[in-house]
Amino acid sequence: MKEPGETMKFAFYTLGCKVNQFETQAMERRVLALGHTLGAFDEACDCYIVNTCTVTAVSDKKCRAAIRRAKRRNPDAVLGVCGCYAQNNPDAVSSLGADVIVGTGDRMELIELLLKAAEDRKKRSIVTPAKERKRIERLPAGSMTSRTRAILKVEDGCDNYCTYCVIPFARGPVRSLPMEEAVQQAKSCVESGYRELVVTGIEISSWGKDLPGKPPLSALLASICEAAPELRIRLGSLEPRTVTEDFCKALSGYENLCPHFHLSLQSGSDSVLKRMHRKYDTARYLESVELLRRYFPGCAITTDVIVAFPGETEAEFSETLAFMKTCGFAACHIFPYSRRAGTIAAKLPDQHGNDVKQHRSEQAIALAETLERQYLDGLIGSEQTVLWEQEEDGFFAGHAPNYAKVYIAQGDLHNRLMRCEALERFRDGLLVREIS
Repeated sequence: MKEPGETMKFAFYTLGCKVNQFETQAMERRVLALGHTLGAFDEACDCYIVNTCTVTAVSDKKCRAAIRRAKRRNPDAVLGVCGCYAQNNPDAVSSLGADVIVGTGDRMELIELLLKAAEDRKKRSIVTPAKERKRIERLPAGSMTSRTRAILKVEDGCDNYCTYCVIPFARGPVRSLPMEEAVQQAKSCVESGYRELVVTGIEISSWGKDLPGKPPLSALLASICEAAPELRIRLGSLEPRTVTEDFCKALSGYENLCPHFHLSLQSGSDSVLKRMHRKYDTARYLESVELLRRYFPGCAITTDVIVAFPGETEAEFSETLAFMKTCGFAACHIFPYSRRAGTIAAKLPDQHGNDVKQHRSEQAIALAETLERQYLDGLIGSEQTVLWEQEEDGFFAGHAPNYAKVYIAQGDLHNRLMRCEALERFRDGLLVREIS
């Protein structure tokens, strides 16, 4: 047992999305503010925290493996588990030996409870029903690894209830960070020396629907861009219907808004989209793509695609491949459908086996790689303002505003912005040179 006030070493392991990354970073800052220290997950520490994801069955498996790894590394340590898997499966997490479980809320309280558990060795679980959450948890923006890119969560929860997704059950209803608080956080990031701010959430297109007057997302983004012109503002995933002409007009004049838009697609077949209960069809999606390219010339449009959804025929899958080509995505994340207990899709007939999932995934990934190469080829000779981040195997690496990965054969450029010319495709991105 630890004595009250004794310094402890904490280690974190984060699975899943940028929202989870943001929440882990907030917990890390709380640990340091209390006078404790941070260690690596694979070293002996006094306390381990696993921030979990449950978007797919593979995610669940990775969560369980991380929890077991922490227990093996130091059986005497206290172990805390939070996040979506812990929210939806607290009994499973408890059976793996977690000392404190909090789900998708109460992350600051998790730290306090773990400190108590280190003293009295009592197990605690405070997983409250996600649907009862009415206010967003206030956590500070930032990053623990550098002063390059900060993350700001402006929204939590989702009300869409797509037939394949368990996240609304894990995260609860939409809760928005008030605009004035988001703007102040952006200003604080400038004062702290950050160069880029990622505005994210579980479903940021729903930001504002629970606030007085129901302000649109474009109003929030415009306010952040204006309040922090020194920051590059990068957006998280958008619902396609968010992208209207008014949305594009409102934001196209801000030079610090990164021309990178992630529009979730999931399927390029209208019949599959209908079974998924997505709230758009391919015509509406393509309208969003065309609007973005008109108002943000040269922008990168990226997406997610689920293959082998229950009942997806070869013809429907072919429609998805054809639509991917039509959109000309800069990057696609391909996922085989994952059956999630409690969802409508889990009960649909004609569930595909692993062979079909693997075959279709391979085809979609091959096409996605071709489209990405074509997008990168189109950038050769262009000028890009690069934010340099870290050294990688003899080169310094960073990202262009469109999120293309770039490399340069120079020394330490960390956190610098530099005008560069794209020379050729290199590794998973582009080789560039500085424009003097």
